[in-house]
Amino acid sequence: MELTLQVTIDCADPGRMAAFWSEALGYVPEPPPGGHPTWRAYWLAAGVPAEELPDGAGETPESVVDPSGRGPRIWFQQVPEPKVTKNRIHFDLKVGGGSTVDLKLRTERVDATVERVVRAGATVVRTTDEPGMDHYAVLLRDPEGNEFCVV
Repeated sequence: MELTLQVTIDCADPGRMAAFWSEALGYVPEPPPGGHPTWRAYWLAAGVPAEELPDGAGETPESVVDPSGRGPRIWFQQVPEPKVTKNRIHFDLKVGGGSTVDLKLRTERVDATVERVVRAGATVVRTTDEPGMDHYAVLLRDPEGNEFCVV
């Protein structure tokens, strides 16, 4: 048996989240299977009753995939309830290169990624850059308030 990993993120606006995380991760929107024009058309053809699909569900891409095929598929599942507390799991976008890379270069790499994801809709929460600490990271929130880090 082959195991594959999918990360599912509950959200209010799957299309917006798929667009944001495509940009943040360098992923691409996953096209609907079998030549269907939309995921909604695919689900309906697969027998999912229309009343089980939220309004607008599947009309825009709701999942993203790693174009290299290495990372997990991420599906943004529309749910009616809003996010109310801190995430129990979050993404770390590891762009700095790790502790073997000079802190100044790591900081530049992190800041460049932060600028890019902020343009895509993220909000900076705080920066971790204590004097004398060989670490630099930025905590952000995606468009729906989910926390993630750039390190």
